[in-house]
Amino acid sequence: MLTERHLQIFVALADEQHFGDAARVVGITQPPLSQGLRRLEALVGAKLFERGPGRVELTPAGAALLPYARRALSSLDDFHHAASARDPDGPELRLGLAPEVPASVGAAVAAACSEWMSRVSVVTAPTSSLVSAISAGRLGLAVVLHPTVLDGLQAGPVTLLPTWALVPTTLFPDDGEPLPLRKLDGLPVAVRPRAEAPAARDLFLDTLALHRPRGGTVVVTDERAGLAMAAAGQAIALTPDPSLAAAGVGRHRLVDDPLPVRLRLVWPHPRTPSALPAEVIPQISQALAAS
Repeated sequence: MLTERHLQIFVALADEQHFGDAARVVGITQPPLSQGLRRLEALVGAKLFERGPGRVELTPAGAALLPYARRALSSLDDFHHAASARDPDGPELRLGLAPEVPASVGAAVAAACSEWMSRVSVVTAPTSSLVSAISAGRLGLAVVLHPTVLDGLQAGPVTLLPTWALVPTTLFPDDGEPLPLRKLDGLPVAVRPRAEAPAARDLFLDTLALHRPRGGTVVVTDERAGLAMAAAGQAIALTPDPSLAAAGVGRHRLVDDPLPVRLRLVWPHPRTPSALPAEVIPQISQALAAS
């Protein structure tokens, strides 16, 4: 059966004349793009592209069918817009937030989104899952950790959030005293699993090892678990969330702030059906930076 994705692959390949570039436009990787093209050619019973060194070109059959594919995609776009217009509640934006995004920051981004979209639903998931959901069209916008691989996605500027070290008062009794990271070597630092955001975790761990060669790390499921371990005197937790606190845990700024939380907005390529209007992104990016 001919699908919208088949048409997107056809038009993207015709425009980009390169499998890798076309895959990024569609928001998928190259193998499924090649598979989609093969299925499309089988459906229409004709070869649509000639493969050459480093590029592809339309065959006569492909050139003849391309205008129809463009019109079909345009009609589908009109259908999506008409369906949204008939929805009494208006279109919905699905917003994703990485778990490391503080509650106040997530709320500010959601509020900025609501100024442009009638409805906003929010999901929380690891950065790797959010990027996959954006690529698949299941989310329209996400706040993720930086750095991360954003193959084919659009991204805004990086926002740095300062962090606090949550330290058992048995280790450092003076709450609020700024501390150099190298002094926090008496306990392991609580970290989330690497698979949730591999590139960001690697940067964190490399920086941690540079400034704090001793002490090690311990993996926790979330910030609440890290706080609990700090309260139990078993770990040090780092957080950008000013509201995260517990009895027996002191909050300390790190000298020179070597481990900020780096966040950025990501969203689909403008040609995908779930893409936001271009004028929306700068306003939402400002809300993230201001928070």
